[in-house]
Amino acid sequence: MSLIRIWAVASNVFREVMRERIFLTIGFYAVLMLAAWQLLPAISGAAQDKILTDFGTASSSLLGVVITIFVGTNLINKEIEKRTVFTIVTKPISSIEFILGKHLGLSAVLAILVAGMTVIYLLVLTLSQINYQLGPLLLSSLFLFLELCLIAAASLLFGVFTSSILAILLTFSLYLVGHLSEGMVKLAGVTKNPGFQQLTDNLYLILPDLSRLNLKNDAVYGVLPPTDMLLINAGYALVYTTALLVTTTVIFSRRQF
Repeated sequence: MSLIRIWAVASNVFREVMRERIFLTIGFYAVLMLAAWQLLPAISGAAQDKILTDFGTASSSLLGVVITIFVGTNLINKEIEKRTVFTIVTKPISSIEFILGKHLGLSAVLAILVAGMTVIYLLVLTLSQINYQLGPLLLSSLFLFLELCLIAAASLLFGVFTSSILAILLTFSLYLVGHLSEGMVKLAGVTKNPGFQQLTDNLYLILPDLSRLNLKNDAVYGVLPPTDMLLINAGYALVYTTALLVTTTVIFSRRQF
């Protein structure tokens, strides 16, 4: 495996996404936060601080997920649909180098996207004179980045063997179920239905538990989770992302182009 070839693919992805003006999302997020800062005092009363902090974390997460899914599902699928993949498979580059390069390039974009939105968020909170704990907010942004990297790996996986629209739908479904899986397991325990319990247990084992990476509430209330739990959850995200990339590589290498 050549780091030079991986870097070449990753840098090409980074430049390609830049050309599509994805970073206008940061500007859009800034407009949203400034609008919320100006409008909330008139409609929220004493709850302005809480609503603004909640809105900032929720909107950054939503925008990040939307960008990740729409860009990630097209990174490989576009190569297949436009037949440019034929020139790629004839070059001395392995499947793992190609997939890993695509993911690293997109991850670099997501890192800048999350960092930009975090800076804007903290700036608006400071201008609004809202008291906040910097550590939990930065930690929440880090775990948002890990979540987006996992979603990016899933979008690459679905983009390898399905159409663009179906890949987008599947990745969105994975995101939604990933955030609801823990609640579904608890609900199944309340219903006492063996079939439903078995189904939710299987889904919980197979699909990613994205609630592990959701630290938005902790950030809003200034709570810092235990270090051991943070390390376990971060490791979980890295292992699951790796598994998705390995699966993507296997499927991509066995496709007949």
